[in-house]
Amino acid sequence: MNLSSRSAPPSASFFVSNAVFIGRSIRLSLRNVEALLMAVMLPVMLMLVFTYVFGGALDPSGNYVNYVVPGIILLCAGFGSSSTAVDVSMDMTNGIIDRFRTMPIHSMGVVTGHVAASLARNLLATAIVIGVAFLVGFRPNAGLTEWLAALGIIVLFILAFTWLYAAIGLVAGSPSAASGYGFALLFLPYLSSAFVQTETMPGWLRGVANHQPITPVIETIRGLLTGTPIGDQAWLAVGWCALLIAVAIAWCGISFRRRAGRR
Repeated sequence: MNLSSRSAPPSASFFVSNAVFIGRSIRLSLRNVEALLMAVMLPVMLMLVFTYVFGGALDPSGNYVNYVVPGIILLCAGFGSSSTAVDVSMDMTNGIIDRFRTMPIHSMGVVTGHVAASLARNLLATAIVIGVAFLVGFRPNAGLTEWLAALGIIVLFILAFTWLYAAIGLVAGSPSAASGYGFALLFLPYLSSAFVQTETMPGWLRGVANHQPITPVIETIRGLLTGTPIGDQAWLAVGWCALLIAVAIAWCGISFRRRAGRR
């Protein structure tokens, strides 16, 4: 039989390839228990510090916990998403992409798998953080509709930041570099309305805080859960998240083809 006449094996479908990579990334996440614990413990510790150490000075009425929890939720999502940059960079530098490219699969699914696993990991961490918030006095007045809307905003935010971290992992030269580059994004919640009202900031810093993507997301979640005015913050939050997702996915696609194509 002429071996050259054999047809190439059929490629796995887009959905099958992505399902395989998602399962792979979830298994890797389950093995890395320390990363999950740190993604939960650090935001919880910050919430306890701000509630019990700074809360009395910032809000003597004792309601500061209701103000700070929405910011802690996004801080938790940011910490949890940051590990995606390291995971993607490791795959791009340890040679496994070369193996994937020899298989009849969509190798870009390796990035999608990391993003999906990060979303699942972050939603679990967010649920734990909210549970601890209830223990320290968080008392939202939201109904089911408001909780679902807040969850939708949280999912959009996690996807936006996870795709950004995935793009950083693709362009970084090493996992340690990816960790360093991604660390810069973790400062954004501190330059927002997460912990204090932007009106208390200096004028130049207030402009930065009011016109960066995290502030409208926090104000939307805070309004949905605690009943504070939202105004046009919800549209800004959705718009920012959608824009970041679109830019990050395009960045990932270009960067993956550039790096994997020359390997």
